[in-house]
Amino acid sequence: MPSASPPPARERYLQQPLFLAAVAYSCGVLAAQAWRPPALWLLAALLLVAAAFFFLQRRPEIALATALGALAAAGGLGAELEAGNPAPVPDVRAIAYQDAIVSGHVLRSNLARSSGGIVRQVVDVETESVTIGDTSPALRFGLRVSVYAPDSDSAPDLRYGQRLRFPATLREPRNYGNPGAMDYRGYLRGNGIVALAAVKSANIESLPGFEGTRLGAWRSRLRRSLVEHMLALESLTRSAPRIFRLGGDDVGLLAAMLIGEQSLLDRDVKAEFQRTGVFHILVVSGMNVGIVAFIVFWVARWMRAGPIAGTVATIALSFLYAYMTDLGAPIVRAAWMLSIYLASRLLYRDRFSLNSIGAAALAMLAFSPAALFDPSFQLTFLSVVALGGIAQPLLERTSEPYRQSLQLLDNTGLDVALAPAQAQLRLDLRLVAGRLGSLFNLNFAFLRRWLREGWSTRMALRLLHFAAWCGIALYDLVVVTGIMQVALALPMVMNFHRLALLGLPANMAVVPLTFLLMPLGIAAALLSYLSSSLALLPAWMTAATLHGIRFTVERLGGVRFADWRVASPGMLASALAIAAFVFAMFAVRRRSYLSLAAVAALVLSAVALMVPRQAETRAGVLEVTAIDVGQGDSILVISPDGRTLLVDAGGPLGFAANENSFDVGENVVSPYLWARGVSRLDAVALTHDHSDHLGGLASVISNFRPRELWIGADSPSPAFQALLKRAAAGGTVVVRRRAGDEISFGAARIAVLAPDPTHPAAHKNNDSLALQIFFGSTSALLTGDAEREEERMIAAQVDGADLLKVAHHGSASSTTPELLAAAHPSYAVISAGYHNLYGHPRGAVLARLTGARVKNFRTDVNGASGFYLDGQRIVPAR
Repeated sequence: MPSASPPPARERYLQQPLFLAAVAYSCGVLAAQAWRPPALWLLAALLLVAAAFFFLQRRPEIALATALGALAAAGGLGAELEAGNPAPVPDVRAIAYQDAIVSGHVLRSNLARSSGGIVRQVVDVETESVTIGDTSPALRFGLRVSVYAPDSDSAPDLRYGQRLRFPATLREPRNYGNPGAMDYRGYLRGNGIVALAAVKSANIESLPGFEGTRLGAWRSRLRRSLVEHMLALESLTRSAPRIFRLGGDDVGLLAAMLIGEQSLLDRDVKAEFQRTGVFHILVVSGMNVGIVAFIVFWVARWMRAGPIAGTVATIALSFLYAYMTDLGAPIVRAAWMLSIYLASRLLYRDRFSLNSIGAAALAMLAFSPAALFDPSFQLTFLSVVALGGIAQPLLERTSEPYRQSLQLLDNTGLDVALAPAQAQLRLDLRLVAGRLGSLFNLNFAFLRRWLREGWSTRMALRLLHFAAWCGIALYDLVVVTGIMQVALALPMVMNFHRLALLGLPANMAVVPLTFLLMPLGIAAALLSYLSSSLALLPAWMTAATLHGIRFTVERLGGVRFADWRVASPGMLASALAIAAFVFAMFAVRRRSYLSLAAVAALVLSAVALMVPRQAETRAGVLEVTAIDVGQGDSILVISPDGRTLLVDAGGPLGFAANENSFDVGENVVSPYLWARGVSRLDAVALTHDHSDHLGGLASVISNFRPRELWIGADSPSPAFQALLKRAAAGGTVVVRRRAGDEISFGAARIAVLAPDPTHPAAHKNNDSLALQIFFGSTSALLTGDAEREEERMIAAQVDGADLLKVAHHGSASSTTPELLAAAHPSYAVISAGYHNLYGHPRGAVLARLTGARVKNFRTDVNGASGFYLDGQRIVPAR
């Protein structure tokens, strides 16, 4: 039956008071970031509330506007109060970086994982006491401990509630001192962690007793048991054909998708899902909670439970699932938003879905205004708003009338009540069904005596009905997925600097498969508790579904342009994206041409985000900036005319270099470059084959597509060869640089001082690529990790340098008096890790710099340290 025409867009949104209230409150929270007078926020809120009451009977529209203004002021006030009264955090500075004996108990633990011949397990511990020398204060705080063992036999299996004692040097979590850096310290504090430590497994002593709650112990045992049963599915399906077989990587993916267990995932697998825009299925998030809720709600309706009983059961099991995943605030927030939405839905029904969304968001923001800046909140809230405010109205105007017209196709009396286009569809389907029935009767006349009259026509009509329904469902999937991709482009670019150009086809294939995978995977794991035979069929189906997901991701992720990395958007592009989103929410409810214009505006706003913005550079000067990459090197050089060169990209050291959990190039160097507006590099240079210089370059090459990669000495190491292959695959030309080369780099000139192929070095550090960059009468000397042998060769070629990049992070084997005498720099910059294990920079080096009257800057103290050379003098960047 035809539905009543919807109210105009303006009236429809005015019927969404809670949604408007959430938007107003969010605007106040945003405004509070620039305007911070708590008393004035309170005064504004009171005045606006009074104005709303005054105009309530006289001018209702003004009353509504002032009431929303009051909510905005309340949002500003709430943000100010939260910022001014942060949750207390234990202060561990007094005991950090000292040898201590820690006693505590395990709060949560990941599965142990082998990488590079080392078994590593990460556990979160709540301390009971910390002993330093003769003092033993009873300190309780969250401590994240990385436990290392030489092999799996010696690795302890640490579990929730287990009491431990171990020696450790506690470290404070530290953010990288670069613009655009992730707030790692805030992330850990959000999970209750205020200190870090690394311990050898042999040094851990188990203490008697148990600390924790029964509920926490149950959750830990359940998670571990589920993972073990998922691992058992691998052996259960081992003899099946490949498509029905679960491999080791498959089990890791399954554990990540179902319960958020990330310890079994490789970084390369994560990168594949990120490139195609479907990484959200690897992280238990609002979508997973939504799938669980959908399954529970559907089962409740199938069992003929009432709406209240179904809602209560869905909310309860959603919270149970969120608690079982043990993934902290984002998943709990998603469960709360879902619960408030379902409860509000009982009051407002489907017609007012935005009200339910608004109620959930308003409750979350009132509890914690800072949640507005959490990427998970932004993506969850905006995706639901895009679905309810843009995609759903668009489908109501386009496909929904045709879906309704498919009901009772053989009832011709309903045709007159429909619009002409929908009635014509019914007539066409019946006509085609009649023709198909006639063809069947003509070709299979001998079957007439066994078939009822008209059977063939009715069967054809049912098949055509199913085909038409599938076509409409496919159209709905395209619309919903496409709207979500373009509507979420701005937060994806702001938070992750990523636009998945193939996200539409990838999500169209992967999301429906995920809806199948979750119930199948859960069923396989649960049935394996009862019988392997019962779990076999769902395990086969789980494997087939998972392989379908992986096939899609691998094929689409292999396309070169699938993953478009972009710099932080400018104000204009951001404003256009927000305006397009708001315009779409109003326009899709109006005339057809406005709906098309709304969709076009969303697409164009997403395209605008791909356009590189102007990089933040200072024209007419040479910039040299040491990026804070911890204990490593990464130097950004920008010529006076804007050409860009990155020398090294940091990376982990020692056995950490064999782990694949943290990529300095992706997570430190790239965000800094994107925050500066850099979208592409002209060249990157590798000084030498050590992981703290090379480790991040592969990701930088993928993200910034440099035209050239400069290398000095060759190396047979797998990491070096893999870097060359990555460069070749991305179209980056590898250029070998040797002592004596002269390079024109825009308005700057670069002299290559080392390595000298005629004098091969015994140590990689003395094969470092050393560069002196000139602009006018000023220059900067970059020495990599050169030690005495190479520094003597450099000193013989240098006649002054305004800036010296101190070699080898301030090691005593470098920065020799001979080099300082030849360069006599005004400034020096040292790239070293905060409280690093090597004691860099050494006191002797600092003393030599002081004796030579060189002003030094350090990344471990000053963060990213930049310098401007204008051709006549050098000044530090502010």
